[in-house]
Amino acid sequence: MGEEHDLVVTHGNGPQVGLLALQAAMAGRGGDWPFDVLGAESEGMIGYLIERELAPRLPHKRVVSLLTLVKVGPDDPAFDDPIKPIGPVYDDEAAAVVRRERGWILKPEGAGWRRVVASPAPRRILEIGTIRHLVAEGFIAICAGGGGIPVQVAPDGAIRGTEAVIDKDRSSALLAAEIGADALLLLSDVDGIYERFGIPGARRLDRLAAAEVEGLGLDSGSMGPKADAAVDFVRATGGLAVIGALDDATAMLAGAAGTRIIP
Repeated sequence: MGEEHDLVVTHGNGPQVGLLALQAAMAGRGGDWPFDVLGAESEGMIGYLIERELAPRLPHKRVVSLLTLVKVGPDDPAFDDPIKPIGPVYDDEAAAVVRRERGWILKPEGAGWRRVVASPAPRRILEIGTIRHLVAEGFIAICAGGGGIPVQVAPDGAIRGTEAVIDKDRSSALLAAEIGADALLLLSDVDGIYERFGIPGARRLDRLAAAEVEGLGLDSGSMGPKADAAVDFVRATGGLAVIGALDDATAMLAGAAGTRIIP
């Protein structure tokens, strides 16, 4: 695929940024780092690993990873209702300790509790001009990792990091729309959107209209954000959005795998 098409690669960082947050907390007093810094650290780390693997496989392409700042709004309602899960699941006793000692917000997950942080909507990708230039020059750009580094921009242009984690799928959809991408592939370890997922008789849906997605009630902790991002891209551009498994990427682009979201 990389030899035949111009690619822009994004990625998640949930496990990595959670681990970095735990490591910072273990450092004791003064060890906490804000999530914009942790996001930058994880984006650089994962971008390096992807670049290291892609470059020798695509010797005729130039690959570069780019730390990407993404503007969020200070008035975003996500700051009043944090939902983005980070780090491990705690039992009741451990949850009480981290609430008391760290002041973290935790919400139920399974039989335990998990830390959550705000996940505001991405409003603008600050490096969008640089990314367009890289694509025009034939680079494969690895960017907006983990949804990008959340920042707020003051009227005078000053940039301030924000304690949040942006959803990677929503940032990917915004990025794809702003660079004029023909297709958005949202790749994971699941081969598409399923009707009655996880129960007998589950059926993968090959094609969904954007309006149909909203009535499926997909889990906000798994497939929901991908479906919403696909809908956003399709409605903004009329382009192709497909959700499916990483190993099926080429087949997804050809219409032979995954779930296609259509206008």
